[in-house]
Amino acid sequence: MALDISYLPFAFVFTSPGPILVKLGPLTIRWYGLLIASAVLIGVTLSQYLAKRRNVNPDLLSDLSIWLVIGAIPAARIYYVLFQWQEYVQRPWDIFAIWKGGIAIHGAILGGLIVALIFAKVKKVSFWQLADLVAPSLILGQAIGRWGNFFNSEAFGKPTNLPWKLYIPREITLVDGSKIYPRPAQFINESFFHPTFLYESLWNVMVFALLMILFFRGLQGKLSLKTGTIFLVYLVCYSLGRVWIEGLRLDSLMLGPLRIAQIVSLVEIAIGLTGLWWLYFRKRPLPDVVSTPVEERMR
Repeated sequence: MALDISYLPFAFVFTSPGPILVKLGPLTIRWYGLLIASAVLIGVTLSQYLAKRRNVNPDLLSDLSIWLVIGAIPAARIYYVLFQWQEYVQRPWDIFAIWKGGIAIHGAILGGLIVALIFAKVKKVSFWQLADLVAPSLILGQAIGRWGNFFNSEAFGKPTNLPWKLYIPREITLVDGSKIYPRPAQFINESFFHPTFLYESLWNVMVFALLMILFFRGLQGKLSLKTGTIFLVYLVCYSLGRVWIEGLRLDSLMLGPLRIAQIVSLVEIAIGLTGLWWLYFRKRPLPDVVSTPVEERMR
């Protein structure tokens, strides 16, 4: 018999107020879009601040942010749609309805990496220096963006009766009058689920704090950080959390019996650890798009 702890004084239930923040005539403002826009704005501001602290031209980060938005958001959507193609082939008009949710952070990371490499090559600056400046903003943006899943009643975990359980309605009526049914068929009679969006958001906040500590300790000379370290630590730490959190989710993108996010996260952990080993045990710089010394790259 499951232990009923819902009566405890510290128990509470997450309940989404719905995906729409406000509707003004034909204009509909959704929580998901607002959170993404906020994450981008906060991220650009933070990366410019970090650039100034490293005596890097902040305009470079402002320019890069435009490239990242153009590359990362469409890539995140394409990645998600490809692995959910059987669903979207039945309603192809929804492929472009990004405001309804359905973007994959691993797709965004891949798209962002590609455009950042191109940007660094075009501007003749160090990719790894840029990556170190963007990594804290990226993980903070992920922490903010995860709350979009809360408002959309998506990306939740297995049924639970924990004090911080998440209520998922049986059905949700959209603006156009259509209905969606967020609970998986096998759990249609369950009401409460693990708030995996919250787990990942909190994990990302902790990773953000770690990256900021590393950044400022390196700035103060308390740590000898090599170029690329902060981004590699981001890859390892974020992915460690994603591996176990993904194991709780009910809506994982799948490749046969395997969860795509766990596979990609394990690859990212391997890349991050290999890069750190290369920097600190082999004591060699990471391959970059420019060959001039790091100190000269971003003046």
